[in-house]
Amino acid sequence: MPEITNNEAEHRYEARIDGALAGFAEYQLTDELIVFTHTEVDPAFEGRGVGGALARFALDDVRVQGTRKVMPLCPFIKAWIGKHRDYVPLVYGA
Repeated sequence: MPEITNNEAEHRYEARIDGALAGFAEYQLTDELIVFTHTEVDPAFEGRGVGGALARFALDDVRVQGTRKVMPLCPFIKAWIGKHRDYVPLVYGA
């Protein structure tokens, strides 16, 4: 299971496995929105649930903070939300 953190300085959530960067989900912030722009998983870590873990952690973090809506421009985050309907209320305009 990856260890996930919000690297606010780099504007991305990062997943690490045994200290190695396994993937990340980049975002941009406005006063009202968190815009997910790109998610990437290192090919060496594909198929290990890194992308899903990133999406779940990031969206749970947004939910807990409760200050922004999600704009999923990233196709991966958008598709993940589509498969996990309990996250749809976080989406801007949903």
